[in-house]
Amino acid sequence: MKVHDGLNDQIKNEFYAAYLYLAMVAYFEEKHLDGFAHWMRMQNAEEIAHAMKLFDHLTDIGGRVVLQAIDQPPSDFKSPLDVMRLSLAHEQHVTEKIHELYGLAVEERDYATQVLLQWFVTEQVEEEKSVGDIVGRLQLAGDSPEALVLIDQERAGRTPEEVGEGAWPRPPPGPAEEALRTCSGAAFSATSNSPIRPFGRSLFGPL
Repeated sequence: MKVHDGLNDQIKNEFYAAYLYLAMVAYFEEKHLDGFAHWMRMQNAEEIAHAMKLFDHLTDIGGRVVLQAIDQPPSDFKSPLDVMRLSLAHEQHVTEKIHELYGLAVEERDYATQVLLQWFVTEQVEEEKSVGDIVGRLQLAGDSPEALVLIDQERAGRTPEEVGEGAWPRPPPGPAEEALRTCSGAAFSATSNSPIRPFGRSLFGPL
């Protein structure tokens, strides 16, 4: 089915995005812009969660996941503004791909995938706005190192909660899980509320 092929393509695209943002982490750490590096680490984790959300959906609907080769991301950037402009262009590209995939789901009357992709459509609006706002602030900053430091400090304030539980919804607990939660007490609860589940499914929800 075309939708299944498209989902496999988008899994690759999301993992490439994670790889791209990791390259940007390396650049910002080299430039001692720890706030931007932290922000990009959050982006990296979010893109992995997006890829795995599609991965799980494809297996849930009886499809076959076929992992594809991931291109090497760029490693040479001219400036923080150059990085963020590239990030914005990439998010716009992802939006186009999501829209194309949604069109395939409509064409094939794959209603479950349409519901999933509605979440991605909304997510991309937020992604483009978030990155676009940073591009705008860097443009206003111009060549001012003081302004750049201030913007960098702002990026350091991003928390995992801002990545959002929506990046990977937790399934409702079953009776067995509820029993285990009750027996485990507060120690288990303290480790089970992370909003990011980056690599795989867990019996207990997000890792």
